[in-house]
Amino acid sequence: MKNVGKYACMTALAGALVACDPGITIEGRWVEPIPGMKGVQGFELKKGGEASSINMATLRYKSWEQSGQSLILSGESIGNGVSASFSDTLTIERVTADSLVLKRGDLSLIYSRPAE
Repeated sequence: MKNVGKYACMTALAGALVACDPGITIEGRWVEPIPGMKGVQGFELKKGGEASSINMATLRYKSWEQSGQSLILSGESIGNGVSASFSDTLTIERVTADSLVLKRGDLSLIYSRPAE
């Protein structure tokens, strides 16, 4: 049973190293299925810290930054003629060339790169 804990720690460490791989960038377009609908939604992380929303009219991403294992997305939430600025800090759980897993509390958000 002692080995189970050791392997779990090594697996967690391997996942953290993948998320930090300098050869993989989080810049680019990331999408997820729209719950209960056809199509996708997401965001684009552009060079220089600029961000934009994909198929989300009421949530306008404007900027992003990465700080260690945190992704900070900022923008404007628009609804019923009222808008409010926001900043959302998410934990980067895993990044590969074609997938991005973010976590907010107990919620995991799984994004993929759309076919160009």
